[in-house]
Amino acid sequence: MQTLDRRLFLRSGALGLAATALPFGSLLAAGNKMNTGSSAALIVVDVQNCFVPGGTLPVGKGDEVVPVINRLGAAFANVVMTQDWHTPGHASFASTYPGKKPFEMTKLAYGQQVLWPDHCVQGTEDASLHKDLKIPHAQMIIRKGYHKDMDSYSAFEEADHKSSTGLAGYLKQRGIKTVFVTGLATDFCVAWTAMDARKLGFETYVVEDATRGIDLNGSLAAAWKQMTAKGVKRVQSADILG
Repeated sequence: MQTLDRRLFLRSGALGLAATALPFGSLLAAGNKMNTGSSAALIVVDVQNCFVPGGTLPVGKGDEVVPVINRLGAAFANVVMTQDWHTPGHASFASTYPGKKPFEMTKLAYGQQVLWPDHCVQGTEDASLHKDLKIPHAQMIIRKGYHKDMDSYSAFEEADHKSSTGLAGYLKQRGIKTVFVTGLATDFCVAWTAMDARKLGFETYVVEDATRGIDLNGSLAAAWKQMTAKGVKRVQSADILG
């Protein structure tokens, strides 16, 4: 049922969710200090040219996350980044299907798929990390979505929920117990990454002001509701940086 739940929030009206935003602000008890040390990692999801204004699939105000993420990155010993990395003619591109338009749906072997404009094609400037992203000590870049016939929102698993990226094993071998997820977009790659992290046993936080959403047919409210139901906690950068 977990896989179905995630796919449903991508479809207009399928969940029947109210678009009521959850409370903003800290979920922490007063005086608690967030762990950014050796057992914690910052995950920076898809802060690429394609997802900021001027890109092929821009997220509104997506570039605003960059300075926030840079400040967070300086506070963490462990940082992992992800890159959407699609082949030309990828299965998630509307242009692959005659008569289909971006943001329509199609059915693939692993279930329902949102069709996107061509974006983040391997080796293009559009797929490059944002030039102002400055976290030189990031230890790993996970590329995802590189299988031509399969999309990948999560940093941990491809869209079939069977093919692992290897990130979970990497983090666990390094003794990471807590992850903080940032980046683009809140309601797709950030949400799926956070829910998979929680499923895999990590204490998981999404840093709200270090993310921006697409909000496709109510998907942002749906994503926050699902993340909360799965045990993902919503925080602000000030909760971490003080």
